Amino acid sequence: MIAFRNFALRRGERLLLSDVDLAMHAGWRVGVVGRNGTGKSSLFATIRGEVEPDRGDVDVPGRVRIASVAQETPSLPDAAIEFVLGGDVELAAVIRAEAEANAREDWEAVATAHQRLAELNGYDAEARAGKLLHGLGFPAETHRRPVSSFSGGWRVRLNLARALMKPSDLLLLDEPTNHLDLDAVLWLEQWLLKYPGTLLLISHDREFLDGVCTHTLHLNDGRAKLYVGDYTAFERQRAEHLRQQQIAHEKEQAERAHLQKFIDRFKAKASKARQAQSRMKRLAKLAGTEAVRAEREFRIEFPQPAKLPHALLRINHGECGYVLPQPAGEGARRADGGGQGAVHILSSVGFGLEAGDRIGLLGPNGAGKSTLVKTLVGELPLLDGERYAHPDLRIGYFAQHTVESLVAGTSPIDHLRELSPDSPTQAFRDFLGKWYFPGDRAFESIDGFSGGERARLALALIAWKQPNVLLLDEPTNHLDLDMREALAEALSDFDGAIVLVSHDRHLIGLVSDSFWRVSDGVVKPFDGDLDEYAAWLRSRPANEQARAPAMPKAVDAPPAAPAPAKPAVRVNPHRLGKAEARVAELEAALADIASALADPDTYADGAKAASLGQQQARLQAQLDEAESELLALYG
Repeated sequence: MIAFRNFALRRGERLLLSDVDLAMHAGWRVGVVGRNGTGKSSLFATIRGEVEPDRGDVDVPGRVRIASVAQETPSLPDAAIEFVLGGDVELAAVIRAEAEANAREDWEAVATAHQRLAELNGYDAEARAGKLLHGLGFPAETHRRPVSSFSGGWRVRLNLARALMKPSDLLLLDEPTNHLDLDAVLWLEQWLLKYPGTLLLISHDREFLDGVCTHTLHLNDGRAKLYVGDYTAFERQRAEHLRQQQIAHEKEQAERAHLQKFIDRFKAKASKARQAQSRMKRLAKLAGTEAVRAEREFRIEFPQPAKLPHALLRINHGECGYVLPQPAGEGARRADGGGQGAVHILSSVGFGLEAGDRIGLLGPNGAGKSTLVKTLVGELPLLDGERYAHPDLRIGYFAQHTVESLVAGTSPIDHLRELSPDSPTQAFRDFLGKWYFPGDRAFESIDGFSGGERARLALALIAWKQPNVLLLDEPTNHLDLDMREALAEALSDFDGAIVLVSHDRHLIGLVSDSFWRVSDGVVKPFDGDLDEYAAWLRSRPANEQARAPAMPKAVDAPPAAPAPAKPAVRVNPHRLGKAEARVAELEAALADIASALADPDTYADGAKAASLGQQQARLQAQLDEAESELLALYG
């Protein structure tokens, strides 16, 4: 149980939370919600013991094992799967001890390590780590790649996998769905439902909160209130609570007015003095119920396009991908769809946009959603085929790097002036006020803005251009729940065409009228809604789920070493059966040897123990080779 007693917390001079008294019990899955800046992350830091409360206590039993996601990942040479295994510190230490004992042929130490591995359920640890990596979108062939070779977003996933690998009684997750695609979000939701400990989850994804949480902790106006139920249940209860509070306030105000009127009229009359005194005492004892202070609702809008032709944008027979830079002296080589310098991501793309279209793109990260969007924008030229754009086409493009591309040291006004040098400053101020940068905020440096404020500014800059097509690639990563709701409403009122990539099911479900799936090198319509997509993902055969796309290396530019897309190859069932049988045979033989090595009596005969150790190493090498052959057959 976690208990807060008379708890208060400050950040600098600002009081974040005060007079918090509540308890959360074992096994609860608690969604922690509230606007940006209300103290959610600071609350987690207090639970971890990194921040001291300014008043009161937070009681976390000393024996509770806490797991949370690290904010940064060093550039390590360790393999990804070893990094994830390191989340279980004790198990990783035993695995290292066993390897070192084998190297120096200390069979007694090997036996001790094997016994400890059995106690820690360590024999399936690598398989469990592999499942975590697979669920978070890492193809099997990347599990042995060094951590340093992954880009920032993929390292965030590695940190999440490492936290999930750690044995824990309390799991603290702060925005775990950022940098995940929808497929990985759906997998994580199912994993958390099976987590046996207590979960505290900060998220701005209401569908994710609804799918996971049993309770909701709402931080608002310096207070924390615990509600039973998921986010939707919390909204319903809070609305009713506010309604009842307003009714009580109005009733009390009416009684106050009635009592005061009697006092004012009769307090000077001797015959009514006692009654007036009685009413004065009653007036003093009234509770003083506060009026409901309505939270400011965000309302934003995308201006209507100046021109809105019907057929806006189309790709016919498109080959989408990247053209890699040619080495010096190789200018004669082709760099088009048939040359060695081209990286094919999507083939035979036929995709069009008409006024009013609202299309959500589905598929795992790395499958080509961003490549398709960049091709629609014109940022990536087609390797083959044609891109048709109407002469009056005006695109508003939000990319995953858009927020980071805002110019440091400049203000919102400066950014608008760069877009429209001849427009008057008052027009900029009026426009920015509608996007909640009022008064002097429009002239402040963005260096002091939060991530949510920067994302809002980036969207405002897009709206200023009055686009007739919006291409939005993960626009919600920095936005809180209220701003996401405002964005959903604004997009619903937009008359132009929209293509949306988002892991936020609530947003993409509200905005999109149709869905297209990007996977396995093709783009095709998905006949169904998001619930049907989630069911389809869960129903796929295991071998199909394993065929994930190749991932980019540390740079976020083109994938480092991908191959051109190949047509699907039919698997020979006879060869597949033999390969699976071979893997099973080697796994069984290794299990027998592991069992023998775990028996202390084995080491009475040193030669036998040494022979078993050598056999284990030989069989492990054969198993690695057999698994590689099996993966090759799966294609």
